[in-house]
Amino acid sequence: MKRRRPGAVASGRGGSKRGQGHLRRRPGYAVLAALLVAAAGSGCAAGSGERAAPDPAHVAAAQAGQPGGPPAGAAGSVAAQAEKARRAQAARAVAAKKWGLASTPLAPPAPPAVKPHITTREGFEVEGGDASLPPVFTTVPTKEKIVFLTMDDGEDKDPELLKMMSELNIPYSAFLSDYLVRDNYAYFKEAQVRGVVLGNHTLNHRYMPGLSRGEQEREICDQQDILEQQYGERPRLFRPPYGNYNGDTLRIAKSCGITAVPLWAAEAFPDHMEWREEDQDLHPGDIILTHFRGKADWKGSMPDMIRNVMKVITDKGYAVARLEDYV
Repeated sequence: MKRRRPGAVASGRGGSKRGQGHLRRRPGYAVLAALLVAAAGSGCAAGSGERAAPDPAHVAAAQAGQPGGPPAGAAGSVAAQAEKARRAQAARAVAAKKWGLASTPLAPPAPPAVKPHITTREGFEVEGGDASLPPVFTTVPTKEKIVFLTMDDGEDKDPELLKMMSELNIPYSAFLSDYLVRDNYAYFKEAQVRGVVLGNHTLNHRYMPGLSRGEQEREICDQQDILEQQYGERPRLFRPPYGNYNGDTLRIAKSCGITAVPLWAAEAFPDHMEWREEDQDLHPGDIILTHFRGKADWKGSMPDMIRNVMKVITDKGYAVARLEDYV
C-alpha cells in the first residue's frame, strides 16, 4: 500500500481509521443485429481467438431507434459506427499483443447521459458534515461491469506508460503531488494531451488531519492554483494523502473548487492486488488505486503493473471506464 505517515492508518472498513475523519429490440433491426455480430466476429479474429469486447459505438448502434436510445439514422451510418468500433477493438488487440497483455482489454459502454448521484460512503462521514460537502466514496454507483483506474503521486515518469496506455486506449486519472511532479511538469502535460485528467493530491503529500486549517488550505488550495497554472484546468477531484482527512479537509477542498473525493476499493501492484472489501473482489464501479512508481519501489515497472491489473480486470469481465464521465 502507500507509504504511510508513522502511526497513520489507511481509510476503510474492517476496523481501520482515517485520523480524525471517516472515512428491448423493434422489428426491422435484424440487419443491424447482423452487422453488429459480424463486427464482433471480426474483432475476435483480430484478437487471435479472444472474445471481442462490447464497444461504446456497438452499444449506441444496438440501441438506435429504441425507446430512450439515440436516433437510428441512415443504415450506412450505423454500419459505419459498427466498422469504426470493429477497427478500434482490432487495434486494441494488436496493442495488447505488443505490450504483452494476457488478453485484449474489454471496451467500456458509452458514458451515461446523466451522471449517477454520488454520496459519501457510510462510515466515511466527518463530524458536522452534511450533503453540501464533497462526497467521499470508493465505488461509483453503476450496474455496468466497469471499474476506474487512478494513479497517485507522480514520482515515476515512465514514457513507456504514456505510449502503452494510449495504444491500449485505457483511460486513467492522475492525482498529483507537486513536490514529486515539479521537476517535470511536461510529462503530465503530455499525459493530459493524451486524455488523462489531472486531480489534486496536495503539494507535499502530508497527513491532513495532523495539520492546522491554514496548513491544510495551503496544501490543497495552492496545489489547485499550481495545477491550473500548469495545465489550464482547475481540478474538481481531490484525493487526500493516505486516504486520511477530517472535516476541515473537506470544507477547504470545497472552498477551492473540489466537488468530489474519490478514494479506492482496491490497489494494484506489479505482482499482486490489495483489497478493501472482505470478499477481495471487484464490483461494478470500483475505483482502483495505483501509483506512479517503478523498480526502485516495486518488483516491476509501471507497464508491469498495468499488465497485472488489466489481467485481473479483464479476467473478471470488467472494462476500464473514465472516472470523470461518471463523477
